[in-house]
Amino acid sequence: QVQLVESGGGLVQPGGSLRLSCAASISIFSANSMGWYRQAPGKERELVATITDGGTTNYADSVKGRFTIYRNSAVNTVYLQMNSLKPEDTAVYYCNYYTDYRHWWGQGTQVTVSS
Repeated sequence: QVQLVESGGGLVQPGGSLRLSCAASISIFSANSMGWYRQAPGKERELVATITDGGTTNYADSVKGRFTIYRNSAVNTVYLQMNSLKPEDTAVYYCNYYTDYRHWWGQGTQVTVSS
């Protein structure tokens, strides 16, 4: 059983920044990969960014150059730094932990970009 606790969402103006955190109940190096996904109203959940156990990162084209995923193994936490936020980034953001062909999900954190 993997428990993931997300934090850091909120309301921000266009052009602003937020940092999301995802704290895992077990070592993040036990995961094949961890990542962030998002789901906007009326849309399917989509990948935002992932980081593998080896440290390789991958980003959706829509966030490249604006978002950065990174981790701190000492506190078993993965972060998503989001800069230059746009209204279309508004969504519920979910943390994902993938290992042994299983996906574990956090409860989600709301990010709203609006003036």
